[in-house]
Amino acid sequence: MKTIGHLINGEQREDGEQTQLVYNPATGEATKELLLANDDLVDEAIEAARTAFQTWRNEPPIKRARVMFRYKQLLEEHKDEICLLIGEEHGKIGHDAAGELQRGIENVEYACSAAELLKGEFSKNVGPSIDSWSEHQPLGVVAGITPFNFPAMVPLWMFPMAIVCGNCFILKPSEKDPSAALYIANLLKEAGLPDGVMQVIQGGKPVVDRLLKSTEVEAISFVGSTPIAKYIYETASQNGKRCQALGGAKNHAIVMPDCDLDNAVNQLIGAAYGSSGERCMALSVAVAVGNETADKLASMLKPKLEELRVGAFYDNDNDFGPLISREHQQKVVSYIDSAEQDGATIVADGRHPNIERYSSGYFVGPTLIDNVSPTMESYQQEIFGPVLQIIRADSMQDAMDLIDKHAYGNGTCIFTRDGEAARYFSDNIKVGMVGINVPLPVPVAYHSFGGWKQSLFGDLHAYGPDSVKFYTRRKTITQRWPSANVREGATFSMPVL
Repeated sequence: MKTIGHLINGEQREDGEQTQLVYNPATGEATKELLLANDDLVDEAIEAARTAFQTWRNEPPIKRARVMFRYKQLLEEHKDEICLLIGEEHGKIGHDAAGELQRGIENVEYACSAAELLKGEFSKNVGPSIDSWSEHQPLGVVAGITPFNFPAMVPLWMFPMAIVCGNCFILKPSEKDPSAALYIANLLKEAGLPDGVMQVIQGGKPVVDRLLKSTEVEAISFVGSTPIAKYIYETASQNGKRCQALGGAKNHAIVMPDCDLDNAVNQLIGAAYGSSGERCMALSVAVAVGNETADKLASMLKPKLEELRVGAFYDNDNDFGPLISREHQQKVVSYIDSAEQDGATIVADGRHPNIERYSSGYFVGPTLIDNVSPTMESYQQEIFGPVLQIIRADSMQDAMDLIDKHAYGNGTCIFTRDGEAARYFSDNIKVGMVGINVPLPVPVAYHSFGGWKQSLFGDLHAYGPDSVKFYTRRKTITQRWPSANVREGATFSMPVL
């Protein structure tokens, strides 16, 4: 059984008395053993990063960017190996893993523009012979804690920008599928990154707590469930750290009677069932305006769901694969059970899929539930599986009120041909990322990603322009040099222009 270790100061380390098994979710078999870091190893990684920062912070931004240029090329050259690791440990089908990696690479491309992004502002003669300018200075040692559902993409949301901003980074990947993150971190050394600038530490809550409480770690970035996001944000804040913590989601799509329903059905299928629904931007609720719209939607979805191919990542013709663990599979099934017990209609039932050759895998088939009400547990909770629920609304305003009342505010969309309705929706809905006939409105790399309400803790969104603000401190310098032409006595009033 292969052992998965750590990356500290440019070296592969296999330290750790405690271990945890890593499973192939398609087969249910334990295939690897993960070494869990203790406090001493975490402290060693922090110290290595702190030492490297003294030199790295003074490297010109263009030199940092050149590392990322080479890194982008290496990620593309090794995409097959990276996607294989994602498939083995997460279960994601090859084409989906390739899409995940590409979205991550786009963030590396954005980081390549560091020289432009880090330019400050300059004003000459703000006063007599006085110039003023601002700089973006790095924080120091920063850390990222990433989820299982995007083992390559989410780390690439974080460390490329943190590093080109002049920081040193410590990554704590998910212990469920850690190999892809470790692999892409190792490519940085080949790209020319100095030792100590990037570390990878494996482990669970003890490692997270050590990072949160360390006086040397200046900032924490997190993506995961809302309860953990809230805990990380509060703990980081109590320990004087800057923090952005992205939490859970319950993403709704309003389906209007005037929409192109054929297109809406196809878009909903991809958005709801892609990656087994294990996406924070997955559409899990279709709010159909009018009973006729809801009836048509359910009748059109059902036969298409029967055609979906569910299986292991080895077959690239499959549409989606297993869930991450047996525990999570059982949790998703329990939400379907609860919806049925609460009176909802199970239109398509994925609780007992027949997956040839993979009877021990953690599979749930495509599930469609109609006649759901807002009081049901299955509606209130984030299911995070291949389950789409239909709620019926009398009007677009009723549908928007339903969305606004939900605790989460990550992503939403509307399917309509009415421009006025679309504009009203995008202007007034209380959600952070909005799509108009776009079911997965994930911002491109040069915008920023983040929701509202219980979907985000912190002031700044992930990647894009907000990442420069998150990973740097603004410093403003005001300067005047003595000259024969400028002589002033003591001034006791507030300086003015």
